[in-house]
Amino acid sequence: MNLELRLTLMNFMQYFVWGAWLLTIGAYWFQNKHWSGAQFGAIFSTMGISAIFMPALTGIIVDKWINAEKLYGIMHILGGLSLITLPMINNPIAFFWVMLLNMIFYMPTISLSITVAYSALKKENIDVIKDYPPIRTWGTVGFIVALWVVSLTHNEISANQFYIASAVAIALGLYAFSLPKCPPLMKTGNSKSFIDLFGLKAFTLFKTPRFAVFFGFAMLLGAALQLTNAYGDTFLHDFENNPQYQGLTAVKYPAIIMSISQVSETLFILAIPFFLRRFGIKYVMLFSMLAWVLRFGLFAFGNPDGGLWMIVLSCIVYGMAFDFFNISGSLFVETQTTPEIRGSAQGLFMMMVNGFGALFGSSISGIIIDKFFTLPDHSKNWQGIWLTFAAYALVIACIFPFVFRYKHNEAVKHAIQHI
Repeated sequence: MNLELRLTLMNFMQYFVWGAWLLTIGAYWFQNKHWSGAQFGAIFSTMGISAIFMPALTGIIVDKWINAEKLYGIMHILGGLSLITLPMINNPIAFFWVMLLNMIFYMPTISLSITVAYSALKKENIDVIKDYPPIRTWGTVGFIVALWVVSLTHNEISANQFYIASAVAIALGLYAFSLPKCPPLMKTGNSKSFIDLFGLKAFTLFKTPRFAVFFGFAMLLGAALQLTNAYGDTFLHDFENNPQYQGLTAVKYPAIIMSISQVSETLFILAIPFFLRRFGIKYVMLFSMLAWVLRFGLFAFGNPDGGLWMIVLSCIVYGMAFDFFNISGSLFVETQTTPEIRGSAQGLFMMMVNGFGALFGSSISGIIIDKFFTLPDHSKNWQGIWLTFAAYALVIACIFPFVFRYKHNEAVKHAIQHI
């Protein structure tokens, strides 16, 4: 098996593990456990908590002590074992701690998979910029396939989704030990300081107003991403309780409908270079924020019958909402930082989006939904929920262009040519 195919399989399985439960755990939670929305918000906060510290910690470990592919395999095996135990738990607090343990194992594998792939490709003198993106695209395909498998086997509200994810995680963990070796590169006696080792120099970027504003909005947009991950599938499942919508395709297979978002994501990636060249980073970021307004607003008025087109359009818009900020944001960091801190600055960007942003979005949304949008019969006022989220995104979009000071320049245009 050639190298690119081996890395493609790694990426496919990497995101299959996540896709098997990420968008359907809400349906499992509310249909089976009947625990509160605030407690469910805490479950989703585990991704943010683990993303704050685990990728940096595992990065240090593979730099100094252990091969990246070996740690990658160990983390997936341990993550798979923790997933097996989730269905056995009947206490929301215990469920939180086991899910946190699973996220501690899973979240760093995202960056470890990139480390393994980059190392292997460079050893074979393969152009990373040209050849890695098509490989990574198969990760999104894996996420979509997982959603379809869970949905078509009618496991969206079943504990089987965790068993499916666990089986693939353990298989990937074992497969990882066959991947090309990625040994530690930091030599014994290296004089790097404690601050350098932990990438803390990047925090000095907060002293620059432009970066402080950028990272602040990265956190706020990370929160929006968590809202759609946590509640999208649950929203569609709730239509099942209305006789008017029972038996419709969107109600029977909501995960398949939601998978349109991931298909859209792969397509919008292809459009990003054009938009960046035409409008520049600042306005591409703004388009992302406006897309979040549409994403939530269309959900507010959509339904599985006559309003199905709104739900489908919302899923299509998701590709712009997700890709345009994440990719243009990483390009902004790449072109606006010095080589000495560029890598840690990218880590800081991801920490703000997937760490603090995810923690903020999942925690606050659960409390707000419980307090203002949960009816006496425990049903949800979904239109109110989505309109509130849309208003949140609109406020961000209105403020952003006035406080984020940035001009498109030749350095960025040059960097765009390599996307």
